[in-house]
Parts: sequence; C-alpha cells; structure tokens
Amino acid sequence: MDTLGGPGAAIIVGLENVFPPIPSEVILPLAGFSAAQGTFSVVAAVLWTTLGSVVGAVVAYGLGFWLGAERVRALFGRIPLMEVRDFDTAEGWFDRHGVASVFFGRMVPVVRSLISIPAGVARMNFLLFLALTAGGSLIWNTIFVVGGYLLGGQWHRIESVAGWFSNAVVVAIIAVAVVFFVRRILRKRATRRSDH
Repeated sequence: MDTLGGPGAAIIVGLENVFPPIPSEVILPLAGFSAAQGTFSVVAAVLWTTLGSVVGAVVAYGLGFWLGAERVRALFGRIPLMEVRDFDTAEGWFDRHGVASVFFGRMVPVVRSLISIPAGVARMNFLLFLALTAGGSLIWNTIFVVGGYLLGGQWHRIESVAGWFSNAVVVAIIAVAVVFFVRRILRKRATRRSDH
C-alpha cells in the first residue's frame, strides 16, 4: 500500500476474493491506518478497496460460470490452504438464501470470499450480481477502513469486532428468512380458509 497507494489496496483486497486465506479483517483496517498516515485519503481507501472487492468477485463469478460446481470442487481439493468444505459452505448459503446471499455474504468470513463462485455456477444475472456485490462490499469495507483510520496505530484491534459484526449479519439473515416463511405459511392458510 505504501508503494502503490490505493491501487495496491485494491490488488490485495481483490486477491482475498480469489484466495480466501488472505483476511480482509486485517487488510481493511490497515488500509484505514495507511489513510491516517497520509498515503491516500480515507474516501480513496474505501473506493479502492471496494473496487478490488468487486473485481476479485467478478473473477470468482467467472470461475463458477465457466467451470461449474464439480470442477470447482476438484480445484479446491488441489489448492493449498483451501478446502472443499469452504466451497460447500458458500454454496449452501447461496442455495438457502438465493441472491440475497451475495449481498449479505460479503459480510461473513469465508462466505464473503467464495459466495461469488456459486453465483457464477447458478448463472445469476450479472448486473444484479455486480450491484449486490458492490453494495455489500461498500458497507463491509467502510466499517473496517474507517475503524482502522480512527484507531491509527491500534488498527489491529478492530479485527475482534469482525466476529461480532459477522454474527449480527447471520442473525439478521435468519430473522428475515423466518419472517418470510411465517408470512408465506400464514398467507397459504388464509387462502385455504377463503377457498372453503
């Protein structure tokens, strides 16, 4: 980041989407710290890291689109530090939550880096994919970049917030899913009663 500035931050964050063991919970606050040191502005840090997130996600989407689920699984089995179950977790998220998982999945560790692949496998509408990826990435990146910026030399402390925030997102998704299914069940019951 010191050498390349904003584009360097974008490259590192983009790599996280292709190679999940690189944790954004460390990279993003560090980008905020670099902004606090005057390497670039905090707005530039957010924009560059979000651009990197979107470009990396597009690469992952293309991987799923062109290879399909089984070949992606085979590929994961051969890459060091990556496991087939990581892809299965992301695929399960996509199967359960549909296109919403692309937005909310950007805020959940491991899923964030891999959710684009099942979206590609499912051949999700690309423009919708881009919009949801950019929106989710912008929220996640802003929180951690600004946190790193405000904490300065203590930027690494924000990593502990990541688990809490990710859990809050998971709880929110479950709550929305429960409300959705309860409403659907109640609507079906109301329709049956009106038919009788």
